[in-house]
Amino acid sequence: MDHTDKRIAVLSPVAWRTPPRAYGAWETVASNITEGLAARGWDVTLFATKDSVTAAKLHSIIEKGYEEDQSLEPKVCESLHISEIMERADDFDLIHNNYDFLPLTYSRLIKTPMLTTIHGFSSDAIRRVYRKYKDNYYVSISNADRDPELPYLATVYNGIDLTNITYRQDAGKELVFLGRIHPDKGTHLAIEVAKQCGQDLIIAGIIQDQDYFDNLLKPHINDSSVKYIGPVNPVQRDALFKEAYAVLHLNTIGERFGLVMAEAMAAGVPVIAMDLGSCREVIADRITGYLVNNVAEASEAVGKINLINRKKCRRHVEENFTIDHMVSAYEKVYEEIFRRETEIKKS
Repeated sequence: MDHTDKRIAVLSPVAWRTPPRAYGAWETVASNITEGLAARGWDVTLFATKDSVTAAKLHSIIEKGYEEDQSLEPKVCESLHISEIMERADDFDLIHNNYDFLPLTYSRLIKTPMLTTIHGFSSDAIRRVYRKYKDNYYVSISNADRDPELPYLATVYNGIDLTNITYRQDAGKELVFLGRIHPDKGTHLAIEVAKQCGQDLIIAGIIQDQDYFDNLLKPHINDSSVKYIGPVNPVQRDALFKEAYAVLHLNTIGERFGLVMAEAMAAGVPVIAMDLGSCREVIADRITGYLVNNVAEASEAVGKINLINRKKCRRHVEENFTIDHMVSAYEKVYEEIFRRETEIKKS
């Protein structure tokens, strides 16, 4: 594809820096898209916080992520940030939106086409916005996380950066939970499984539901058999995977994609996940981990982790979930958008 004359704007959220220091799934993906495109010679501008790090051009109006500076008002940051890219829409041939539904409300006020990667529906209420603006271009991050009323150009699986994940052939001894501390992620179920199996558990991630943590998790945390180590950055995550026998991903709702599953497998760590949403698209059942339906099945799966070939876990990621694979897929999407826009101009 000849893209030398195409200018791409990538819109990242401003809750965290892009890429995030620790947590920030959408910022991580926006960063990986930007860096992957820049490495292939695209003319890319990243719209993100001023402290963001990129090989592309950086355009910022927000100093730092509002989750990292509590003096900032999220709605003000969001409004200033999104309006900034829209006021400069004519400078670009395509806006690649990774900031949920609000940018769509500007889409009929600008001439530049917009591609929105839908990173999940945080509530059913926001589907109304996506459906109103379904004359836009949409990409899903898994086949499971699609709205039947929306037209999608493609499903593009998230790609992860393998340069900061070390593959290790030898398994660790600990069960690991890595992710948001929230009922949706099933941290309490991970504790149940660890206790049933008599294995130690390390919990890592930001607390998104303090009451849940205080009432259902904290009573079990003892700094020996159940440890909570807080959020981890990429270096700390790599060290955590070294200790992992398996990663428990016992989500209680349909998973949208699940970056943690891909990251764990890249390190050679098998994943035990609830068979909800995208999990069966990310995990190769009985090859890179196990899909389960309840705590009992998860506990049984822990006893079979030794049957999983760790090299196959890494290979599965290399063949499906790298930045290169993701960017190649997005290039095809961009090409289709430019083709359709050309046809529209001709008509």
